[in-house]
Amino acid sequence: MEADILKMENKVKKFCEERDWDQYHSPKELAIGLSTEANELLDLFRFKTDQQMKDMMKDLKKRERISEELSDVFFFLLRFSQMYEFDLAGGLEDKIRKNGEKYPVDKAKGSNKKYNEYE
Repeated sequence: MEADILKMENKVKKFCEERDWDQYHSPKELAIGLSTEANELLDLFRFKTDQQMKDMMKDLKKRERISEELSDVFFFLLRFSQMYEFDLAGGLEDKIRKNGEKYPVDKAKGSNKKYNEYE
């Protein structure tokens, strides 16, 4: 997986370098882009019922739109990590380990409570 992420980061880097976009990709600007795109994804689901969301997942045009927004989020995430040398794969592995400690299976299974809400 790590090699695939690095390959995608390099594609994003080349794409942005060809357009001379480094100058616009400060940490703040990339975080804004990431947040903006995540909110555009959220807008597709906001105010939808469970049934409407299930129907969306079956509709090819709607799936394409969802995929575009997911890809936009992924682009900004990869660009941020590529420009500022974050190890996404290693960071995710570490976060899963930490969350495994915060959310042990015997307490968290089937629950969406926050770790500090366990009795």
